[in-house]
Order: sequence, then C-alpha cells, then structure tokens
Amino acid sequence: MPVLDQEPSKGLQSGDVNMYFTVHIWISSVHWKMHERIKCFTNNKGCMVFNYRLLDFYDILLEEMIHHTLIKYSLFLSQFTNSANSCCQQVQLHLYAFKIRKMLELTQFCMSRTAQALPKLPLPALRDTLEMYLRCMKHLLTEEQFNKTQHVVQKFGAPGGVGELLQSKLMERRDKQANWVYDYWLKDMYLNNRLALPINSSPVMVFPQQHFKAPIDSLRFAAHLISGALEYKTLLDAHALPVEYARGQLAGTPLCMEQYYRLFTSYRLPGPERDTLVAQESSVMPEPEHIIVACKNQFFVLDVVINFRRLNERDLLTQLEKIARMADSKEERLPPIGLLTSDGRTEWAESRSVLMRESTNRDSLDMIERCLCLVCLDDASGLELNDTTRATLMLHAGGAAKNGGNRWYDKPMQFVVGADGCCGVVCEHSAFEGIVLVQCTEYLLKYMIGSPSKLVRAASVSELPAPRRLRWKCTPDIHKLLASSADRLQREVNNLDMNVHKFNDYGKEFIKKQKMSPDAYIQVALQLAYYRCHGRPVSTYESASIRRFQQGRVDNIRSATAEALAFVRAMTDGKLGTNDAEKMEMLQSAISAQTKYTILAITGMAIDNHILGLRELAHELKMEKPEIFKDEAHLISNHFILSTSQVPTTVEMFCSYGPVVPNGYGACYNPQSDHIIFSVSSFHESSQTCSAEFVKILVQGLLDMRDLCNKCNRGSNPTEQRQGILFSL
Repeated sequence: MPVLDQEPSKGLQSGDVNMYFTVHIWISSVHWKMHERIKCFTNNKGCMVFNYRLLDFYDILLEEMIHHTLIKYSLFLSQFTNSANSCCQQVQLHLYAFKIRKMLELTQFCMSRTAQALPKLPLPALRDTLEMYLRCMKHLLTEEQFNKTQHVVQKFGAPGGVGELLQSKLMERRDKQANWVYDYWLKDMYLNNRLALPINSSPVMVFPQQHFKAPIDSLRFAAHLISGALEYKTLLDAHALPVEYARGQLAGTPLCMEQYYRLFTSYRLPGPERDTLVAQESSVMPEPEHIIVACKNQFFVLDVVINFRRLNERDLLTQLEKIARMADSKEERLPPIGLLTSDGRTEWAESRSVLMRESTNRDSLDMIERCLCLVCLDDASGLELNDTTRATLMLHAGGAAKNGGNRWYDKPMQFVVGADGCCGVVCEHSAFEGIVLVQCTEYLLKYMIGSPSKLVRAASVSELPAPRRLRWKCTPDIHKLLASSADRLQREVNNLDMNVHKFNDYGKEFIKKQKMSPDAYIQVALQLAYYRCHGRPVSTYESASIRRFQQGRVDNIRSATAEALAFVRAMTDGKLGTNDAEKMEMLQSAISAQTKYTILAITGMAIDNHILGLRELAHELKMEKPEIFKDEAHLISNHFILSTSQVPTTVEMFCSYGPVVPNGYGACYNPQSDHIIFSVSSFHESSQTCSAEFVKILVQGLLDMRDLCNKCNRGSNPTEQRQGILFSL
C-alpha cells in the first residue's frame, strides 16, 4: 500500500504542531483500516486487483478523516482566534488536495499491481513452432519449395544447432523482460516500416453519416465530440477505466490495459531509418492541456483548460467559431504543412529536419507533438457520400486538392468532422490496437447521444483568450517538399480501390445456430472468395489479441489452413464430385482448425511472434542470417496477400484500412446479429486485384455456405439447433 505519510497542512502558519498531530492520528487510523480490509480486494494469488469498491472505501475513509480533522482543528482555533473559519478554509483546501493526491496514488498503485498480476507472454517450444510452420506452409508451396524448406527447418532445429542457441537466448530475454517480443514486434510491424501512414498503416473508424443543415451544426458536433473526448481522458487520468475481460474463446481472462493510456499521450516521431514511439510522461503540475484544430489546412491551438477550468461545450463552440473565422482569412493563410506527414516515413523525417532549422517551426511542431489529439474540420468533399466514399475519404482525405493537408498523421487520434457530414477517426496504429480505438470511439458516440452519465461541467469561462494560429516559416526548399508530398499523396489517392458492402442476408446469429464460431466461419468465407477469384490459397493474416499477457499486443492467426483449402476446393471445383454431406464435414473441419489455431494465438502459442523473435535475436547477436530466414518460404509466409481483421462494434460505425502488400487485399469485417459489414481494399495498380469483384464473389460464397448449412441441417431438430452451443465473437 502507498504510505500516507505526507502532512496535508504543510505551509500553514498557525496551529502547525496541533494540525500535524491531529492529521497523523487520522492517517494512522485510515492506514490501519485499509490494512484490515485489503484482503477483500485481492485475488487468490494475493495480488491486488483494481476494484471500484476499494476506491469507494478509501474515499469514505478520507472524507471521514477530513471531517473529523476540521472539527477538531476548528475547536482548537476557536480558543485563540476569531479567524477560525478562514483558517479552516485554508486547511480544508490542503486536505482535499491531499485527498485527491492519495486517491490518484491508490488508483495508480492498484493499476500497476493489476498489470503485474498478468502472466508474462509464454515462449513456445522450438520444436512445436517449427512443426507448425511446416504444417502452415506445405499447401502454400510447390513440392520442390517445400522439400527445400523442410530440409532448412530440420537443420535449424537440429540438436545443438542455431535454433537451440537462439531459443535459449530468447528464454533468457523472457526472464528479464515483461514481454519478450514487444520491442521486436513494434519495430517490425510499425516503426521500421517506411511506407506512408495513410492507407498503408493508419486504420479509420467511419461514423454514421451526419446531416448538418448549417455550418454551425458541424461546429456543435465537434464541440460535443471534444467534450466527450475530455470526459474520456478524465477517466484515463484517474486510471478509472475498469479492467476489461476477454470475450469469445477462453472468455473471462483479465486483459492488459496499458494501450489505453497512450491514446492521448503518445506521438510517432519520424526517423530516417526507424520511427520512434514517444510517450509523454505525466507530471505533478502539467501544462494547460490543449488540442490542435485543423481547419482549411491551418493549425490552431485550442486550450481546453483555462485558469484551471475545463472548457464546457458552449465555450468550446465559441472557440471553434473563432477558429473557423480565423481560417477563412486568406491573408493569414499559410502553406498546408500537414501534407508532409502523409509522405513516406523517410521523406517526412527529412522534411521535418528541414522544418526544424527555423525556431518558429520548432515551436509549432512542439505544440502539435504535445497536444492531446487533433480535431480536423474538413471542407465538403463535393462527392456523393456513401459508405465506400466516406471510408475512402477517411483513409486519405481526398488528397491535396481536398483535405489532404488538414491532417497530422503522427498523432494517434485525429477526429474528423466534415462540413458535409463525413465524420470519423483516423488512428496512428503503433500506439494501440483496434479494440482500444473501438472502445474509445464507442464511448464518444454513446456520450454524444446522451447514453452515459455525464460529469458536472465547469462554469463558463467569461474571458476566453483567442485560439492561436500555428506559424510556419517556409523556405523554397519546404515549398518543393510540399509539392512532392502532394504528388505522392495524389498517387495513393488514385491507386486505392475501396469497396464497403453491407451483407444483409444473414449475420452472426445464423452462424451461431449452426454451432459455429462467427469469426472462424467468416474467415473460411474469405478463403473461399480468394480461391474463387485467383484459384490458389495465399498467406493470410488475421490479428489475434494477446492482451491476456503483460504488454500484450497481437499475434497472427494463419487462416489459410489445409482444412480450409480442402473445403474451398470442394466448393469450387465441380469435377471433384463431392456431395453436400462431405462438403459440410469439410466446412466443420475447416472451422475447427481455424478455432484451434485462434486459441493457440490468443494464448501466446502461435508461430509468427516466435519466429520474429528468433530472427531479430540472431540480428541482435550479429550472427550470420540463418538459412531459414533467407528461404523463399519465409518470404512467402510473411507476404500477406490477404490481411484480415474482425472489428465488431456495438454502435453504428465500421473500420477500414488498406492492403499491406501491392497485390493484396485488406478485408475488415464487422459481424452483427443480422448482417455483416465488409470493408475491402486493394490497389488499382495491381492487375491481380479488384475489390468490387472480390466482394461480389465473397457475397456469393456466403450465400453458398448458408445454403449448404440449410441443406445439411434440414433434418435436424430445430429445438436442438436452438439449444446448441452458441459461439460468441
């Protein structure tokens, strides 16, 4: 427990000794009572678990301490002075400041203990990983490729070989670090990637279409959104988010919460070879908090705390109106510096170094990098808005000709409010996973429709200082860099092939009635669609959360299983002559294989993180690159032509992202009770892909799978079907 040993009355001029004495009596009492009750808030391993009952209990004790201390101190002062009330007010302020500090200490202490109570990520046995690697790759390789790979893998895993040496070093690393793969994974997945963030890396959440009747309506929406974000940040600052527990497979396990605390406190700093994820450290007396508002490619500092008061929605709206008027001033308008952040990471790092030569630019960069988030007030795009165009605009903002300069892609959270009602969130992905983005945005949308209880807002600040426009000193070199960035972004805009489809024929409830996991079922449907489009299976990525472990992020579910291939061949190649009962058996086998691998992944026993750790450790030890990592199979296994992710929501919105390879698809899906939203992306420059065609064939495959289930279950007892095991998400 944190020791309550600091006198809240420090600095008072009268009655210090008596005040200290009284406070220490009550502090000792509180500490003793907490010690007696602490058993109520521990798990079966004796580790403290964050619990609101604990905070409530602590809060009551502190209030009791303050109440009795003030009574005793007031009685004491009344014997000697007529200014007892004034002195008591001063003491009361100190006591409540003390209470706030202690409550924060307790919540932070409990949260840290809860995180430590999570197990470390396990390290799979080398033999198990190598065997699974061969099993996953055999049907994706030619016979000649597989024979070579089998030999290379056997050599790597031989007793006394390189594999055993690297495995032993990984075991040492696991003993020393909270998560043995986290740093390797973060660099490999994000920080080493030199591609531009929009489309290639940054996912987006697309809100329902808004219908603004006048310009003020979009500003009201933005003010409401900012207010909700500040409410959410208050929960984060107090470490008051309840611990989440796993759903679906192996439900009920507590999950690591640390990703949430990077939502408003991190920044991706570009580097010439590798980026850096910068996490801001909180301090006892932080500077006034601010957000950056982007409007007409200009950036403005909006202080959300003034004179120690958080702005309410009316004040936020007033400030946003001022910003809109300032942005309309063409005489003051500066070049669209935000375009530079849309460039490749190496190019942006070089451009940033040029900007940093001027002190004015350094100051502006500092304000952006330290802000809580961005709010992007976009101009109307002029496009006919539907799900596909809104997702497209969220991903790249329409390029330099539209709102491409109205972004700063290094910040984790950019809330977009379009004058035409196109709204959503752009996420820099290195700081946290999609589920964190979903939970935050769901909170905001529910807040905005009045679902959650709202905290009491501060009174209006009468004298609001004007927001500040960020200034840039642009040399001819910077203008050239801006032109290059605009051209490259436009090429990305022209290249993106997006298709968002709402599949209305059935949803996850139908799948559950078949006693199948909805996620596994949809993954098999994606395998069927790709095979029917291209006539072959490909390496497939499906993200699997490993937040059951300390600092857990994700591993990969390898959905292109041999069992899935057998099923999709039977459903596609008519010459095989497979009957419906056999196809149904193959479908069940494919779903079973998918489910088993999912469990391996979420329990930390999948192969991708392990192989990554072995490879990176060999590089770290300056070893000659082992043959297994130069083998063609390793390249094929990591070329994820099909990059998939389930992003379910409880409110109306959906997630989109781009492909991860030039000839690939990004396939995000949101299963609901009676429908499934698919967001499929690819690149026009690839002659091998077409998003519309993929969606068309995916829809037909889902209908064929439904018909197969209905045929084979027609003779089943409907009551038994309803009472079957219902797989959750």
